[in-house]
Amino acid sequence: MNPTRDTASPPENDDVRRLCALVDGELSGAERAELLEQLAHDPAAMARVEHYRSQNAALRQLFPLPSEGASLFVQRRTPWWYLGAAAVGGLVLGLLAGAMQPERIFPAEMVQPAFARRADLAYAVYAPEQRHPVEVTVADQAHLLAWLSKRLMRPVAAPPLAEYGYALVGGRLLPGEAGPAAQFMYQNAAGTRLTLYISPYPQREIGLRPLPDGERRTIYWASRGLGYALSGPSHETRLRAIAVDACNALGGDAGSWSG
Repeated sequence: MNPTRDTASPPENDDVRRLCALVDGELSGAERAELLEQLAHDPAAMARVEHYRSQNAALRQLFPLPSEGASLFVQRRTPWWYLGAAAVGGLVLGLLAGAMQPERIFPAEMVQPAFARRADLAYAVYAPEQRHPVEVTVADQAHLLAWLSKRLMRPVAAPPLAEYGYALVGGRLLPGEAGPAAQFMYQNAAGTRLTLYISPYPQREIGLRPLPDGERRTIYWASRGLGYALSGPSHETRLRAIAVDACNALGGDAGSWSG
């Protein structure tokens, strides 16, 4: 990335500040859109954003905000802010010692997989695109499926979503965490778009789980060595129902999952 930098600050510190501001929701709409566009072409920076988000999610679960009216008592000789800083510092050092893999520190159910966060970012980047939303259009669907299957080294498919009013627009190849990933895009008559992200994920089976993020939502799952993530706008209230049908159509068993 090449953001405008303050000459008084080291360049790498400015990059880290912008990525942290993105994760914490502190950027304006224009700044966010610009940075997301840059991340689409910078896998290393995108991986760092995903790592920061995973840290935040794990910390929120380990240190939830106290309920209204709750009191916090500590010894006078040890200020509360010192204890909090020490705890957070220890967690950060632990994550770094774990080779930037929070799965080694926190239970699996507390950590959102990288493919889900990549899918969420990819939707934010490509769903608004008007001229080039996909690389290969549905007019050449046979080639699209063969190409993506070859690059992912396993058969991939785009499930039909016509029941919900969405038609396949096409798809594209994207960089995944450890290799290629696929993104299929759908659109309805109102112009609302959904994307289905598919990436190799041999670690474990995952039931349907949400990944909310402001103006959009992502529901992800993993089955038979592949990770899937369906992303759409927050006003698409049927997104989970669509994800259930897509999961079943792709060989998963959404009915056996309650997550």
